[in-house]
Amino acid sequence: MATVILVRHGRTTANASGTLAGRLPGVRLDDTGAAQAARTGERLAPVPLAAVVTSPLERCRQTAKAIVTAHPGSPRLATERGITECDYGDWSGRPLRELAKEKLWSLVQTQPSAAVFPNGEAMTAMQARAVAAVRRLDAAFEAEHGAGAVWVAVSHGDVIKSVLADALGMHLDLFQRLHVDPASISIVRYTSSRPYVLASNTHSGDLSWLAPPVKNPKKRSRGRAATDAVVGGGAGPSATA
Repeated sequence: MATVILVRHGRTTANASGTLAGRLPGVRLDDTGAAQAARTGERLAPVPLAAVVTSPLERCRQTAKAIVTAHPGSPRLATERGITECDYGDWSGRPLRELAKEKLWSLVQTQPSAAVFPNGEAMTAMQARAVAAVRRLDAAFEAEHGAGAVWVAVSHGDVIKSVLADALGMHLDLFQRLHVDPASISIVRYTSSRPYVLASNTHSGDLSWLAPPVKNPKKRSRGRAATDAVVGGGAGPSATA
């Protein structure tokens, strides 16, 4: 049962100006975004991290560096193209207020599974490659570090929403019901039975409960029950620590 912490990059100059950055180079965190990334790093500092994996775009790399810098364990930092931003094609670099007047905008809002950006990427393709990358990395970290492995994926708003939608069993056409703010933390735990969404779009709060519990050699393994859903909701993470 490895766990992925999905972190959106901090606020950028493009976010602040209402511009769709896409994959354009040179889009960096503004002062607010840098402060957001630092706070996210502080939240993650108590959590043992197997690795921090980032989209190759600069705003994500800046956010990932802030997380690694704040962490006492100095987790390894890696780049993964599979979690990079959606390729918005000709929409990249344009003001959102202009894009909202485009016919495609309505399709993105109501039926994103049918949306293909001009000279860019289909939203279904974005989801497919992002989910595949996250699940592949999650399995690799579990194989390397054990079932309690926790790792971070630093990515982008629509990408994280698409991963959350998959974990929730939601059709992509419903993913606009999700919201992912700059530097927010969402958490998914993948098991052999199903993914569990442990948190979505959080901005504060203690995350030390993500540390795997110390194993008691005298305590019998729960076996399959460890990955099954707890009927009635259970007692929370402190009960198993």
